[in-house]
Amino acid sequence: MGIGGISIWQLLIILLIVVLLFGTKKLRNMGGDIGSAIKNFRKSVKESGDDDTDKDTAERREGEELPKVEEQEKGRVIDAEATKTSESGNRNGERPS
Repeated sequence: MGIGGISIWQLLIILLIVVLLFGTKKLRNMGGDIGSAIKNFRKSVKESGDDDTDKDTAERREGEELPKVEEQEKGRVIDAEATKTSESGNRNGERPS
């Protein structure tokens, strides 16, 4: 038995049909495209991880420390409640009684 209950002969027949449909040149090009895409993806993931580390170490090298939470400037917090008004001007879409 092969993979998932498929015998080796069935896999070879499927492979033969795929080669006949697409041709070896097209399959080779698709394989190369997929390989280069995976290679570029791995490279970009590795570079993005390095960039984050480089930024942190560059800030520390300059002697600039990140401000502590207590030392940061306090911002404004806006607390409000949204209400819906109907065309007649009533709040929350209430109908006049």
